[in-house]
Amino acid sequence: MTMLRPLLAAMAAILLCSCAKQKPGSEFVVRIGSVAPLTGPQSHLGKDNDNGVRLAADEINASGLVIGGKKMSVEVLSEDDQADPRTATIVAQKLVDEGVNGIVGHFNSGTSIPASRIYSDAGIPQISPSATATTYTGQGFETTFRVVTNDRQQGEALAKFATDTLHARTVAIIDDRTAYGQGIADEFEKDAKAGGAALVAHEFTSDHATDFTAILTSIKGKNPDLVFYGGMDAQAGPMMKQMRNLGMKMAFLGADGSKSPEFIKLAGTAAEGAYASAPGLPLEKMPGGKAFVEKFTAKYGKIQLYSPYSFDATMALVNAMKQAGSVDPARYLPVLSRIRMDGVTGPISFDRKGDILHGAVTLYQVRNGSWTALP
Repeated sequence: MTMLRPLLAAMAAILLCSCAKQKPGSEFVVRIGSVAPLTGPQSHLGKDNDNGVRLAADEINASGLVIGGKKMSVEVLSEDDQADPRTATIVAQKLVDEGVNGIVGHFNSGTSIPASRIYSDAGIPQISPSATATTYTGQGFETTFRVVTNDRQQGEALAKFATDTLHARTVAIIDDRTAYGQGIADEFEKDAKAGGAALVAHEFTSDHATDFTAILTSIKGKNPDLVFYGGMDAQAGPMMKQMRNLGMKMAFLGADGSKSPEFIKLAGTAAEGAYASAPGLPLEKMPGGKAFVEKFTAKYGKIQLYSPYSFDATMALVNAMKQAGSVDPARYLPVLSRIRMDGVTGPISFDRKGDILHGAVTLYQVRNGSWTALP
């Protein structure tokens, strides 16, 4: 037996080394890929996500990480997918080739969906902190998770708010034709119609557009009670400003892509009164929200949107590794699928598809130059 113990210990070390990079000495490194648009018009959101991952890694490392009896540290490998689906697949393959142990990302639905197949083929768990398209977790991949509510849940909440609270009887919809923008717009349209609203127009733009005058002029002639936009803040802000410049006084409603400080910055005074939704509770009502704000803002400045969720996604990956006693994706993936933990944003656990259980949706309005949660 005395000869067997050293042999078993050596075998365990070999197994661990095959999945975790070893530093000089006895410390091993857990490599977590963080993928988001770090350049371009969505970079403020992508960097926010990336900073959430890095804050989690710093806390884990400061606390002293031990997995399977081995001292470890977390190393974050940040990649820029430029919010582009093709670039996302290239980046995903690069991270797989570099032997990452888990992925936090991608930011967009349109990048998360094609990348998810690559991670699935490699058996590497992926948790998106912000991709909301139902297709993302609807592909049947065991490696695919998210810590935010999906478009099905968000679209229903938005439509109910539009018809029951704002009493909109006619609506116009604009979407940017991305997986996210089209997905949330289609869900909203379906539920708004079910709630009794009539659709007077459904127009399309792109996630690179800046001039919406022609689309808005066409919608203005139909005089809807509400304009809904499915897309990101880089388009929603200018769109809102151009609406008001055209004398369009109807309500503006966006989803989570619009609900950021950048939207207010781009729209200026025209942002006042705009509505949008966001998955989850308001930051001040999150169980760990206050402490997170203090730590994050001290290090990185203003929170944009999803950094609390990328923080929780990182913690979920590492907690699953700790519980499994291994950084090997094949060994900790089953643990991740049934994880139960208290996160900054609330309880973290997943259904059989990898969707967050018991996710919330909150509606907001711009009041006095800032987003205010509605009761």
